[in-house]
Amino acid sequence: MVVRNNVASSSSTRHIRDLPGPWNLPLLGSALRIRLETMHQSLEQWNREHGDVFRFRMARREFVVISNPETIATVLRDRPDGFKRTRRLEETARELGFGGVFSANGEPWKRQRRMVQHGLDPVHVKAFFPTLVKVTQRFALRWHRAAVSNETIDLLPDLMRYTVDVTAGLAFGADINTTESDQEVIQTHLDKLFPMLFKRLLAPVRYWQYVKLPSDRRVGRHLIEVKKAVDGFIRAARLRLEQHPELRERPSNLIEAMIAARDSPDSQVTDDEVASNVLTMLLAGEDTTANTLAWAVWFLHRNRDAMKHAKAETLTVLGDDAFPSRHEQLNQLHTIEACINETMRLKPAAPLLVLEAARNVVIGNLELPAGTTVICLMRPAAIDERRFTDAQTFRPERWLAGAGTVEVDSSAKRVLMPFGAGPRLCPGRYLALAEMKMVIAMVLRGFEIEAVTTPDATEPRERMAFTMSPVGLKLRLREGEIPINEAGGEPVTR
Repeated sequence: MVVRNNVASSSSTRHIRDLPGPWNLPLLGSALRIRLETMHQSLEQWNREHGDVFRFRMARREFVVISNPETIATVLRDRPDGFKRTRRLEETARELGFGGVFSANGEPWKRQRRMVQHGLDPVHVKAFFPTLVKVTQRFALRWHRAAVSNETIDLLPDLMRYTVDVTAGLAFGADINTTESDQEVIQTHLDKLFPMLFKRLLAPVRYWQYVKLPSDRRVGRHLIEVKKAVDGFIRAARLRLEQHPELRERPSNLIEAMIAARDSPDSQVTDDEVASNVLTMLLAGEDTTANTLAWAVWFLHRNRDAMKHAKAETLTVLGDDAFPSRHEQLNQLHTIEACINETMRLKPAAPLLVLEAARNVVIGNLELPAGTTVICLMRPAAIDERRFTDAQTFRPERWLAGAGTVEVDSSAKRVLMPFGAGPRLCPGRYLALAEMKMVIAMVLRGFEIEAVTTPDATEPRERMAFTMSPVGLKLRLREGEIPINEAGGEPVTR
């Protein structure tokens, strides 16, 4: 049976073999023309050459690539029945220990999704806000010390410390405080896992099942350390549940909810699912938010007019606060939210979404057999001059209602899908936006950005490793007009 999706199509049906694409070598296909670190850029270039739908091959693996946002939205909404996570992703993620809601399909996904979504919903994020303030205060003091001593900040790793601390606090009720630690922290192990997942996801053959390369052995050692931390979170949560049995009925965070579900009669939740989702939350919470924040700091430094308007708004909304101290202040930071949207438009943390057709399906006029691997290219439409005025330029005002821009009144928000779409819309989006607003407001309120540099003094290089990150950004700050107080994170009184 072929299911036909509701996308405009012509009367003639095309098959994968009819699609254009780059030339292929015998046996290897286009494998020699692709480097994993820049794979997204290669696909975007082929998109410019071959159009909104094309195909390419890596050894025996064939891929269909789509970039039309209406088609992508249709595909994402047709989950989990029409499209699903790829079999390769499900198997590889399970091997690496995070085969939770992120990579699950079918009934296991539905069961885990309900728990995760509930633990990350707006009500829980709002209740968590006092702890978010505490973590942000520590982070502000870390950067205050760097500004006072004129130290250069390694931007992305520092932001990952912050996002890991926030995720551990909200999802696990754990105050791991990597921000103030000078020791080896969990983040140094976490950031090795997504690159390996990406490498294995696109490898022509599953070589690691037969031979372990040095990189595989290194990742294995990092995985051991991460699993020790995960086991520690689970033990601490079980202890809280023993000491406070009422938490089984009203869990205060995600890990307590998962353990309570695991221990309930006739539970379908397994120990592996609990551990896998703990690791998934750490990885997802660390990576995408930190990458977007790093790009946002770069853009604000390069676009002084945008930074001036965002700073003025921050001063008005925060008053004497060093950073948002009341949850309602976050909702008033409209210009900062516009800067975040514009950053995600130009530098999406997930420029590629890889899916698999779960059944025979027709998208538009293209017939896709069950098992076809489909790659959704998320950036081309977002930087298309036909959809956005001055599309290559960082212009946050295009997202501000009342600014009179064409984009706000058009389908711009349907083009931009930084958190996905449909049933598998990212459950952590509320937390991610809160974190990003907190950090940007903190920087604009308490500091002046003196420099954001790259190793070769050029535009930041994009590196794809499941998510897309800027390479080697260094930050130098100086104290603002109302600097952060070392004693408690509050502005200094002049």
